[in-house]
Amino acid sequence: MAGVLFLAGHRWPDYREVLPRAVAEAGVRAEVSPDLPAEAVDYIVYGPARGAADFSRYPRLKAVFSLWAGVESIVANPTLRVPLTRMVDPGLEAGMVEYVAGHVLRHHLGMDAHIHNPDHAWAPRMPPLASERTVAVLGLGALGAAAARTLAGLGFAVRGWSRTAREVPGVTCHHGADGLAAALAGAEMLVLLLPLTEATERIVDAAALARLAPGAVLLNPGRGALVDDAALLEALDSGRLGHATLDTFRTEPLPRDHPFWRHERVTVTPHIASETRPATAARVIAENLRRAEAGEPLLHLVDRGRGY
Repeated sequence: MAGVLFLAGHRWPDYREVLPRAVAEAGVRAEVSPDLPAEAVDYIVYGPARGAADFSRYPRLKAVFSLWAGVESIVANPTLRVPLTRMVDPGLEAGMVEYVAGHVLRHHLGMDAHIHNPDHAWAPRMPPLASERTVAVLGLGALGAAAARTLAGLGFAVRGWSRTAREVPGVTCHHGADGLAAALAGAEMLVLLLPLTEATERIVDAAALARLAPGAVLLNPGRGALVDDAALLEALDSGRLGHATLDTFRTEPLPRDHPFWRHERVTVTPHIASETRPATAARVIAENLRRAEAGEPLLHLVDRGRGY
């Protein structure tokens, strides 16, 4: 019987029933618990926690299954010497698509001006059609590709960018350094869904923001450190950028005195764009556990060199 340690204790109540059930339905004999002794642990289900985990404590460890899509908090851990998988969860994907589509449509239609209209101003302004609005999506992994496809399905002119070449139906795809400039050029909305690595930290800096259309909107439900905060505030203050809707930040919770809270052109959402959904995530973990026990290739294996 395999020992599966649930190393994300604060989430255990959400997984206490669904994860063991999914493992059993996958045909795997395993004990799933947050309290296994180190010498009985074959697999770890990991969620980011304060402080670095010491994986060298587990002599039988065969693989680590991350509960999160982002793995920047664990991928460089020097004690991790076994395969690591990231979470690609249908529920997480659906939630992210809904968040991105909702806020893109909000800004596209100019809804804020009608929702917050204390002067009762009658100022009819017809928005353009979606086909007349260019949206750039940086990051074409599972979440980015799903968001880009949905926006294209709504009629937007969507450009996508990734570090390596990808193809997404209905999306004009770019890659590499030259492709980034092309994806950003004149875009009226920018959506960030990149993984956080050394290569992507502060990828949205002053130069990147200057390539966007005047008055463009930034949505960041990806990772806070993808953006140069000082450059973003400067672009907002000058009016070069029209608005920023931010869901992720360098420090979370966002400090109460941070200028993002007070800026009239910033919407702060408290890292709720999407979250791993226990019912669907449990099935992903169970399938990888089944594969590991059967000696089959794991799903969503992290490339440690790339960092995702």
